[in-house]
Amino acid sequence: MLQRSKTRPQQQLSLGRRLLRDRVLLLFALPGIALIIAFHYVPLLGNVIAFKDYQPFLGINASDWSGWENFSVIFNGDPAFLRALKNTLILTCLQSIFVFPAPILLALLLNSLFSERIKRIAQSILYLPHFMSWVIVVALFQQMLGGSGLLNNYLRSHDLSTINIIGNSELFHVLLTSQIIWKDTGWATILFLAALSQIDSQLYEAASVDGASRMKQLWHVTLPGLRGIIILLFILRLGDSLTVGFEQIILQQQAVGRDVSEVLDTYVYNNGVLGGAWGVAAAVGLVKGIVGVILVLTANKVAHIFGEQGVYQR
Repeated sequence: MLQRSKTRPQQQLSLGRRLLRDRVLLLFALPGIALIIAFHYVPLLGNVIAFKDYQPFLGINASDWSGWENFSVIFNGDPAFLRALKNTLILTCLQSIFVFPAPILLALLLNSLFSERIKRIAQSILYLPHFMSWVIVVALFQQMLGGSGLLNNYLRSHDLSTINIIGNSELFHVLLTSQIIWKDTGWATILFLAALSQIDSQLYEAASVDGASRMKQLWHVTLPGLRGIIILLFILRLGDSLTVGFEQIILQQQAVGRDVSEVLDTYVYNNGVLGGAWGVAAAVGLVKGIVGVILVLTANKVAHIFGEQGVYQR
């Protein structure tokens, strides 16, 4: 009678053996790890000034402890802070509704082009705005939509009434959203186009044989293939949801005033760097970061409940 041979379970390597095995990869990763530690983790220690009456000429160690006093603008509902929070939430909602889906729609449109040459030309043109600084982007919009810009000069030449877009507080949030879409949508399509290229073409062929239209193929094949990357990017976007564009806003804040343009990032800058309230600015920035971490962890937990991998596995 033949006895079945039992396969011995593979022994898990110890930490030392794994480090020795992957030593080459770890050596290549060391410069990147060092930069992350130096510029991302070490500065986190500076958040201690949120609990101090920080004075730059005294330094962190010599400054007196103030406890939770710097957080009073949050707990007591300081009007300036609430105004900044309101504008931040408005821009976050606008960006979540219009900015986040824009690269998905554009990637689907580019993927539907049959000519590879036209697709490459379109991608090259759409990528260009991403490499422009916000100074150039804001200047371009002012030259096109400003009071003496191309649009209003055209309207004046045809005896038509001009349109006040740049400097109009009622249109400021819409203007910011449109600027982000124009600048970053093309570049953000890269990940979605890469995900589209990984979808098996046989799935489309099978759907076509079954009589599925282009719209049904999009709904039942394309979007499920993009679901993982969409969920991953949306979770990461939630972590950065309270950051709505400091440089873009600070360049245009003087034209419309702080009532509609003040967000949490500019509030930290105006009160900390310009106003000297370093502790209050650090407290607001610390709370903003903690809220972002909570949003990421919560969204990732929800993704696990629905069977998605999320940012990290369980």
